Amino acid sequence: MPATLLDSNVFKDIFTTAEMRHVFSDEFRTACYLEVEAALARVQGRLGMIPQDATEEIANKCKVEHIDFAKLKATTERIGYPILGVVQQIVALCDKGLGEWCHWGATTQDITDTATIMQIRAGLDLIEADMEKIAAALADLSRRYRDTPMAGRSNLQQAVPLTFGFKCACLLAAMQRHRERLRQLRPRVLAGEFGGAVGTLASIGKDGLKVQEGLMQELKLAQPEIAWHTVRDRIGEVGGFLAGLTGTCGKVSMDVKLLMQTEVAEVYEPFHEGRGSSSTMPQKRNPIASLYIHANAAVVRQHAASLYEAAVADHERSTGPWEIEWIALPEIFLLASGCLRQTRDMLTGLEVDVARMRANLDLTNGAIVSEAVMMGLGPYLGRQRAHDLVYDICRVAAKENRPLVDLLAQDKDIAKHVPRAELEKMCDPASYLGLAGEMVDRVLKAEAAAKRG
Repeated sequence: MPATLLDSNVFKDIFTTAEMRHVFSDEFRTACYLEVEAALARVQGRLGMIPQDATEEIANKCKVEHIDFAKLKATTERIGYPILGVVQQIVALCDKGLGEWCHWGATTQDITDTATIMQIRAGLDLIEADMEKIAAALADLSRRYRDTPMAGRSNLQQAVPLTFGFKCACLLAAMQRHRERLRQLRPRVLAGEFGGAVGTLASIGKDGLKVQEGLMQELKLAQPEIAWHTVRDRIGEVGGFLAGLTGTCGKVSMDVKLLMQTEVAEVYEPFHEGRGSSSTMPQKRNPIASLYIHANAAVVRQHAASLYEAAVADHERSTGPWEIEWIALPEIFLLASGCLRQTRDMLTGLEVDVARMRANLDLTNGAIVSEAVMMGLGPYLGRQRAHDLVYDICRVAAKENRPLVDLLAQDKDIAKHVPRAELEKMCDPASYLGLAGEMVDRVLKAEAAAKRG
């Protein structure tokens, strides 16, 4: 009976994805064990370390459909690890005692860690696919709303104007950096493990490194420079990467939630009949995807910390830290996958209210561009004098609910230097967007270059 949200028949496709569940399923993980054992037998057969007929027999029997999972469960509970149970079943399946050559010179952690790296490889492929779709959605929003002014916000207060395209391009640039991090970490992380009991390959002898090299070539993994049984930075790096990536998704969700507030109402999650409705307040349209993104990203960060805890391992084979990874790593990938999928779907169908963005810019009667006015008056009055004068006028405008430009034009010190027409231009939020458009273009240019490869 499912007991967690990640395998719940109700919630599982909200908090994660079927594709990632498959990667971390018993069947896929065991298939990876078997692929490693079969590859090891093939390499050792080529090197003459085990009989060729044993190689063929072992490889033929290393198929997941041959595994009795009920029996594997029982042996794992009894032994404490699944690898010996898998090997025992392969040995029993092989004819003429040839299965005795299976797992030759290997240790449990060799097979387990290499299989884990294979799962990570498959998981990162799924992560990358959703990253690309998120980047495409952000690029589209950046392009479409390049010149659409909206209020920039600081400490939840209106600050100065920017464009919605600029806001989206900032997030797109982060996704570009995550893409580069993924490209850089793959060669470091996607290295298998084959070292024997304490990593020295003593059980194999002089050809141990040849076996290791051939095994990694078979599995399309990098050959490690030295054993890493209890040096777990590879696994920690993956967790850190996914924590950072989902943190960016969390930033997206936070801004969408805030922009969906009734008093703001500038963007909305995609509309679906009944989605986000309240059981008691018919008028409500609550954020939904944003909530799941926020929750998943938060738990990924906490689980990533667990992987760094697992890095503090004892001697050459650890007594407990390793098993932390067994718990945390699959959940990190499952939650990250759900986080990315919700982000992708939300951004792809995001509803943007341009008119409301403009209306919100006008809420303060021009005070949102007080910085522009201060900078414009600075050459005539001095920066500090201009700051203090505009500050006082903004207070009056807010108290009396009057347009800032009217009060500016009535001030004698200002009027003798700047005509009303120029003041009106200073007070137009659309005229104070800085280099937002040029910066958006730079990010979009980088995205186009990345797509060209």
